[in-house]
Amino acid sequence: MLKKLAKWLTILSLLALFVYTFVHPLLIPIAHLKKEFPKETAMMKYRREQFEREGKPFILRYYPVPLNKISPYLVKAVLIAEDDKFYRHEGFDWDALQKALEKNLKEGKIKYGGSTISQQLAKNLFLSPSKNPIRKIKEAILTVRLEKALGKRRILELYLNIAEWGPGVFGAEAASRYYFGKSALALSPFEAVRLAAVLPNPLKYNPLSHEPFVEKRSRILLTLLKKRGILKEELKELKQDLPKDEFKEEGKEETQTEDKAPGIAPEKESEEAPSKDGSPGEGEDRPKDNPLPKSLPQ
Repeated sequence: MLKKLAKWLTILSLLALFVYTFVHPLLIPIAHLKKEFPKETAMMKYRREQFEREGKPFILRYYPVPLNKISPYLVKAVLIAEDDKFYRHEGFDWDALQKALEKNLKEGKIKYGGSTISQQLAKNLFLSPSKNPIRKIKEAILTVRLEKALGKRRILELYLNIAEWGPGVFGAEAASRYYFGKSALALSPFEAVRLAAVLPNPLKYNPLSHEPFVEKRSRILLTLLKKRGILKEELKELKQDLPKDEFKEEGKEETQTEDKAPGIAPEKESEEAPSKDGSPGEGEDRPKDNPLPKSLPQ
């Protein structure tokens, strides 16, 4: 009798696991995302609960805007940094996944993800940051659904509006106001690459800091924007105001001027009304540690 009961419990447990892993992602509604921005994502909820557990105050800064209200410099810098083949794949970059697997095996731990923007959107919208296999399967199913239902432009628009950019800071508009005191549309090339550079770990790295990781990625992204013809006269003006070691002339540091994305990034580890002038909400202070040089173009 006990053996029979144990057998049925095992079968039911496996069935529940199957439903949770493969069926649940198919039942999550996504059609409304074609025209609406989410009020709160799974990642926002996760961070809110995390901060509460740690006894830290959590202020959600999240101001969704249309894609045409985000600086083209930021859009292109994010694509280069996070998913250089975005418009050439159907949700998965198999080459990046293979490289990530090889690096993880070499280091003996799961550190690199190789996730596309579509995969990151699925995770940020609906799932937790967990790296377990079940979560990755659910992410894959949701990625396929998002690609089919929304299309590339909407996926990119949603991603740029819900991506995490700091403690409680979600989306390009909130990040632009929080760090630079301006709208996302008004970002300069230099500010855009600084924001794109910290996406792999926005709670660890600050766009305003001069940490080697941020400096190196920003320099590579700026160089790639130039080589791909995205920057023209703007780059000449920008270089005049950059610190001497901020930009390497082409050819002087070959490893950083190669025409490819910065590489596979490590996996990413109460609301205020926005003010009318595009600056942070009343009472909202921008980070002041390691500010950018005042001479940089705004």
